[in-house]
Amino acid sequence: MAEADELTVGETATKSGFLGLSDVSISEDIPVEGEITVPMASHSQDEDYSTLDEPVRETIIRDLKAVGKKFVHVMYPKKSNALLRDWDLWGPLVLCVSLALMLQGGSADSKEDGGPQFAEVFVIIWFGAVVITLNSKLLGGTISFFQSLCVLGYCVLPLTVAMLVCRLVLLASMGPINFLIRLIVVIAMFAWSTLASTAFLADSQPPNRKALAVYPIFLFYFVISWMILTFTPH
Repeated sequence: MAEADELTVGETATKSGFLGLSDVSISEDIPVEGEITVPMASHSQDEDYSTLDEPVRETIIRDLKAVGKKFVHVMYPKKSNALLRDWDLWGPLVLCVSLALMLQGGSADSKEDGGPQFAEVFVIIWFGAVVITLNSKLLGGTISFFQSLCVLGYCVLPLTVAMLVCRLVLLASMGPINFLIRLIVVIAMFAWSTLASTAFLADSQPPNRKALAVYPIFLFYFVISWMILTFTPH
Protein backbone atom coordinates (compact mmCIF):
# COMPACT_ATOMS: atom_id res chain seq x y z
CA MET A 1 0.00 0.00 0.00
CA ALA A 2 2.85 2.38 0.75
CA GLU A 3 4.35 1.85 -2.69
CA ALA A 4 0.96 2.52 -4.34
CA ASP A 5 0.62 5.72 -2.37
CA GLU A 6 4.10 6.87 -3.45
CA LEU A 7 3.25 6.23 -7.13
CA THR A 8 0.03 8.18 -6.79
CA VAL A 9 1.86 11.12 -5.24
CA GLY A 10 4.53 11.03 -8.03
CA GLU A 11 1.95 10.95 -10.81
CA THR A 12 0.10 13.86 -9.23
CA ALA A 13 3.34 15.91 -9.06
CA THR A 14 4.19 15.11 -12.67
CA LYS A 15 0.77 16.13 -13.92
CA SER A 16 0.87 19.34 -11.95
CA GLY A 17 4.32 20.10 -13.43
CA PHE A 18 3.13 19.67 -17.01
CA LEU A 19 0.09 21.78 -16.24
CA GLY A 20 2.39 24.52 -15.03
CA LEU A 21 4.45 24.40 -18.20
CA SER A 22 1.33 24.57 -20.34
CA ASP A 23 0.61 27.99 -18.87
CA VAL A 24 3.90 29.39 -20.23
CA SER A 25 3.30 31.04 -23.62
CA ILE A 26 5.90 32.14 -26.15
CA SER A 27 5.38 35.62 -27.47
CA GLU A 28 4.76 35.74 -31.21
CA ASP A 29 6.53 39.11 -31.43
CA ILE A 30 9.99 37.61 -30.70
CA PRO A 31 11.28 35.77 -33.78
CA VAL A 32 13.32 32.64 -33.19
CA GLU A 33 16.25 32.70 -35.62
CA GLY A 34 19.77 31.31 -35.83
CA GLU A 35 22.14 28.87 -37.50
CA ILE A 36 23.56 25.68 -36.17
CA THR A 37 26.75 25.91 -38.20
CA VAL A 38 29.96 26.39 -36.23
CA PRO A 39 31.80 29.62 -37.23
CA MET A 40 35.22 28.96 -38.72
CA ALA A 41 38.24 31.24 -38.37
CA SER A 42 38.89 33.19 -41.55
CA HIS A 43 42.18 32.51 -43.30
CA SER A 44 43.90 34.96 -45.58
CA GLN A 45 44.90 34.03 -49.09
CA ASP A 46 48.59 34.14 -48.13
CA GLU A 47 48.04 31.63 -45.31
CA ASP A 48 46.28 29.19 -47.64
CA TYR A 49 48.95 29.61 -50.32
CA SER A 50 51.61 26.93 -50.40
CA THR A 51 54.57 26.54 -52.72
CA LEU A 52 54.67 22.77 -52.30
CA ASP A 53 52.23 22.18 -55.14
CA GLU A 54 53.42 24.86 -57.56
CA PRO A 55 55.30 23.83 -60.73
CA VAL A 56 59.08 23.90 -60.70
CA ARG A 57 59.09 26.46 -63.50
CA GLU A 58 57.10 28.96 -61.41
CA THR A 59 59.40 28.40 -58.44
CA ILE A 60 62.50 29.09 -60.54
CA ILE A 61 60.96 32.21 -62.11
CA ARG A 62 59.89 33.54 -58.71
CA ASP A 63 63.36 33.00 -57.24
CA LEU A 64 65.04 34.63 -60.26
CA LYS A 65 62.80 37.67 -59.91
CA ALA A 66 63.67 37.92 -56.21
CA VAL A 67 67.40 37.73 -56.98
CA GLY A 68 67.03 40.33 -59.73
CA LYS A 69 65.26 42.75 -57.38
CA LYS A 70 68.10 42.44 -54.89
CA PHE A 71 70.63 43.16 -57.64
CA VAL A 72 68.69 46.35 -58.43
CA HIS A 73 68.77 47.38 -54.77
CA VAL A 74 72.56 46.92 -54.70
CA MET A 75 73.11 48.94 -57.88
CA TYR A 76 70.94 51.73 -56.44
CA PRO A 77 71.86 51.51 -52.75
CA LYS A 78 69.74 53.22 -50.15
CA LYS A 79 68.66 52.48 -46.61
CA SER A 80 66.22 49.66 -47.11
CA ASN A 81 65.30 46.35 -45.51
CA ALA A 82 64.73 44.58 -48.83
CA LEU A 83 67.88 42.47 -48.57
CA LEU A 84 67.34 41.82 -44.88
CA ARG A 85 63.67 40.91 -45.04
CA ASP A 86 63.80 38.26 -47.79
CA TRP A 87 67.37 37.05 -47.55
CA ASP A 88 68.82 34.28 -49.69
CA LEU A 89 72.26 33.01 -50.70
CA TRP A 90 71.57 32.28 -54.38
CA GLY A 91 72.75 35.69 -55.54
CA PRO A 92 76.00 35.61 -53.52
CA LEU A 93 76.70 32.10 -54.82
CA VAL A 94 76.24 33.19 -58.45
CA LEU A 95 78.44 36.25 -57.95
CA CYS A 96 81.12 34.24 -56.19
CA VAL A 97 81.23 31.61 -58.95
CA SER A 98 81.24 34.27 -61.69
CA LEU A 99 84.06 36.22 -60.07
CA ALA A 100 86.08 33.05 -59.46
CA LEU A 101 85.66 31.93 -63.07
CA MET A 102 86.78 35.30 -64.41
CA LEU A 103 89.83 35.26 -62.13
CA GLN A 104 90.59 31.71 -63.21
CA GLY A 105 93.60 31.52 -65.50
CA GLY A 106 95.30 34.63 -64.19
CA SER A 107 98.68 34.33 -62.53
CA ALA A 108 101.75 36.43 -62.04
CA ASP A 109 103.93 33.46 -62.95
CA SER A 110 103.38 32.20 -66.50
CA LYS A 111 104.36 28.69 -65.44
CA GLU A 112 101.30 28.43 -63.21
CA ASP A 113 97.89 27.57 -64.62
CA GLY A 114 96.04 29.86 -62.19
CA GLY A 115 93.97 26.98 -60.80
CA PRO A 116 94.09 27.99 -57.11
CA GLN A 117 92.46 31.34 -57.94
CA PHE A 118 89.02 29.69 -57.94
CA ALA A 119 89.44 28.31 -54.43
CA GLU A 120 91.03 31.55 -53.24
CA VAL A 121 87.99 33.58 -54.24
CA PHE A 122 85.65 31.20 -52.44
CA VAL A 123 87.73 31.25 -49.27
CA ILE A 124 88.12 35.04 -49.26
CA ILE A 125 84.44 35.79 -49.92
CA TRP A 126 82.78 33.23 -47.66
CA PHE A 127 85.34 33.15 -44.86
CA GLY A 128 85.62 36.94 -44.93
CA ALA A 129 81.84 37.34 -44.82
CA VAL A 130 81.63 34.94 -41.86
CA VAL A 131 84.32 36.84 -39.96
CA ILE A 132 82.58 40.18 -40.61
CA THR A 133 79.27 38.72 -39.47
CA LEU A 134 80.76 37.36 -36.26
CA ASN A 135 82.40 40.73 -35.62
CA SER A 136 79.05 42.42 -36.12
CA LYS A 137 77.31 40.10 -33.70
CA LEU A 138 80.03 40.58 -31.07
CA LEU A 139 79.61 44.35 -31.38
CA GLY A 140 75.90 44.02 -30.65
CA GLY A 141 74.47 43.84 -34.16
CA THR A 142 70.75 43.17 -34.45
CA ILE A 143 70.63 41.23 -37.72
CA SER A 144 70.89 37.48 -38.08
CA PHE A 145 73.88 35.54 -39.34
CA PHE A 146 72.45 34.72 -42.77
CA GLN A 147 71.05 38.22 -43.29
CA SER A 148 74.56 39.62 -42.96
CA LEU A 149 75.96 36.99 -45.35
CA CYS A 150 73.22 37.88 -47.85
CA VAL A 151 74.03 41.61 -47.80
CA LEU A 152 77.80 41.14 -48.00
CA GLY A 153 77.44 38.61 -50.82
CA TYR A 154 75.06 40.69 -52.91
CA CYS A 155 77.25 43.78 -52.53
CA VAL A 156 80.03 41.94 -54.40
CA LEU A 157 78.02 42.71 -57.56
CA PRO A 158 79.82 46.03 -58.37
CA LEU A 159 83.20 44.31 -58.03
CA THR A 160 82.02 41.51 -60.32
CA VAL A 161 81.10 44.17 -62.88
CA ALA A 162 84.54 45.72 -62.39
CA MET A 163 86.16 42.34 -63.06
CA LEU A 164 84.16 41.98 -66.28
CA VAL A 165 85.22 45.45 -67.45
CA CYS A 166 88.86 44.72 -66.60
CA ARG A 167 88.75 41.51 -68.61
CA LEU A 168 87.44 43.42 -71.61
CA VAL A 169 90.03 46.18 -71.19
CA LEU A 170 92.82 43.62 -70.95
CA LEU A 171 91.90 42.36 -74.41
CA ALA A 172 93.52 45.53 -75.73
CA SER A 173 97.25 46.15 -75.65
CA MET A 174 98.89 46.55 -72.25
CA GLY A 175 100.03 50.04 -71.29
CA PRO A 176 99.73 52.90 -68.80
CA ILE A 177 96.32 53.94 -70.12
CA ASN A 178 95.07 50.39 -69.82
CA PHE A 179 96.10 50.22 -66.17
CA LEU A 180 94.67 53.68 -65.47
CA ILE A 181 91.27 52.67 -66.80
CA ARG A 182 91.26 49.52 -64.70
CA LEU A 183 92.36 51.48 -61.63
CA ILE A 184 89.52 54.00 -61.99
CA VAL A 185 86.92 51.26 -62.55
CA VAL A 186 88.10 49.18 -59.59
CA ILE A 187 88.22 52.16 -57.22
CA ALA A 188 84.73 53.26 -58.25
CA MET A 189 83.24 49.79 -57.82
CA PHE A 190 85.09 49.27 -54.55
CA ALA A 191 83.52 52.46 -53.18
CA TRP A 192 80.14 51.35 -54.54
CA SER A 193 80.30 47.96 -52.79
CA THR A 194 81.43 49.50 -49.52
CA LEU A 195 78.76 52.21 -49.52
CA ALA A 196 76.02 49.75 -50.52
CA SER A 197 76.86 47.29 -47.75
CA THR A 198 77.11 50.01 -45.11
CA ALA A 199 73.79 51.48 -46.27
CA PHE A 200 72.04 48.17 -45.58
CA LEU A 201 73.95 47.29 -42.41
CA ALA A 202 74.33 50.73 -40.80
CA ASP A 203 71.11 50.63 -38.79
CA SER A 204 71.90 47.20 -37.35
CA GLN A 205 74.92 48.42 -35.34
CA PRO A 206 75.04 50.44 -32.12
CA PRO A 207 75.73 54.13 -32.87
CA ASN A 208 78.99 54.19 -30.92
CA ARG A 209 80.40 51.07 -32.64
CA LYS A 210 79.65 51.69 -36.31
CA ALA A 211 83.30 52.47 -37.11
CA LEU A 212 84.41 49.12 -35.67
CA ALA A 213 81.81 47.35 -37.82
CA VAL A 214 82.59 49.26 -41.04
CA TYR A 215 86.37 48.77 -40.94
CA PRO A 216 86.26 44.96 -41.59
CA ILE A 217 83.82 45.56 -44.44
CA PHE A 218 86.22 48.08 -45.96
CA LEU A 219 89.08 45.59 -45.66
CA PHE A 220 86.96 42.76 -47.09
CA TYR A 221 86.12 44.58 -50.33
CA PHE A 222 89.63 46.05 -50.54
CA VAL A 223 91.18 42.57 -50.73
CA ILE A 224 88.77 41.54 -53.49
CA SER A 225 89.45 44.78 -55.35
CA TRP A 226 93.20 44.20 -55.09
CA MET A 227 92.81 40.74 -56.62
CA ILE A 228 90.88 42.24 -59.52
CA LEU A 229 93.34 45.08 -60.08
CA THR A 230 96.41 42.85 -60.01
CA PHE A 231 94.85 40.27 -62.30
CA THR A 232 96.87 39.55 -65.42
CA PRO A 233 95.79 37.08 -68.11
CA HIS A 234 97.77 33.86 -68.37
